[in-house]
Formats: sequence, C-alpha cells, structure tokens
Amino acid sequence: MSKQLSLSQKLFNLQQEIGAISKDANNPFYKSKYFDINSLIKQLQPLLKKHKLLLTQPIIGNLVETKITCIESETCVISTLELPQILDPQKLGSCITYYRRYTLASLLGLQAEDDDGNAASGKTTQEEKRWLNANTPEYTKAIEYLQGGGTIDNIKAKYKVSKKVQDELSKV
Repeated sequence: MSKQLSLSQKLFNLQQEIGAISKDANNPFYKSKYFDINSLIKQLQPLLKKHKLLLTQPIIGNLVETKITCIESETCVISTLELPQILDPQKLGSCITYYRRYTLASLLGLQAEDDDGNAASGKTTQEEKRWLNANTPEYTKAIEYLQGGGTIDNIKAKYKVSKKVQDELSKV
C-alpha cells in the first residue's frame, strides 16, 4: 500500500510539473498577451487528475473563490478576492474572469509576467501611454481625481498630457 501524500506535497509536485504557462490570448486594449483562464485550466486538468486534486471556483457572496481540494484527504487551500461593486453585467463578468485567473495563479504560485496588470495599475512606458484629451471619460475621471486630492504628476504618470490640457487641469 502506497503512502498518501499531503496536500502540500501534491501541490509541490504539481508546481514542479506545470512548466511555463503559455500566454495565448491577446489584450487589444493594452496590446499585450496573457494566459486565458480556460487555457490555463485545460493545461492544469491532467496534472490535477494525476495528483487527485479538485479545482473549483465558485462565487460566494461578493467573493471569487479558488479552491483546490485533495480528493483523498478532503483538505483544501483557498484563495479569494472581493468583487468591486459593478452593476454592468459584462464588466462584472470580465472582473470575475480576471479574478479567477489571478486567484488560481496566486494559489499555485504560477510564474507569469503580468503584462495587463502593469497597464491596469498605471505602470506604463511612455510609448504605451495614451493621450489624455479634453471631453473624454478619462478626462472627466482625471478632474474627479484632482478634486479628490490627486495630483497632476500622478495623471502624467498614466497619460501623455499636452500643455493645454495640463493648464486646464491645473485650474481644477
């Protein structure tokens, strides 16, 4: 009779076998590549089966939960992220997909460069920055940001800002 491995041992073995996660999906908004949640799960399924691990990703209340359960011992590890208050179903669906991908990557300690995360956090290179133009939703958000105590320097870290737009924003 073979010795039953702990959940930690199984996860360790799975991590050793995963290899590089292939980035096969394109993000046209940020002109970057990322690993699609469905491709990631497809890549993981044979290893989960081999190590007798069950992956579930339920939405519980306002949390996206990623849970890996050892079938033999019924022990589990869980990673969660709280969903923001989003009323638009399509935006909420995108957020759920994003959270599923990153809770799973975090839970398994997957090595992947965060191309679209850098852009979402405002960490962009000068070439990747878009111009901040007056009378756009981004401009309105910039005004609200400044009214809330934000700085023009932070806006310039995220957007290319013309002198004219900067002068207008400095009046806020």
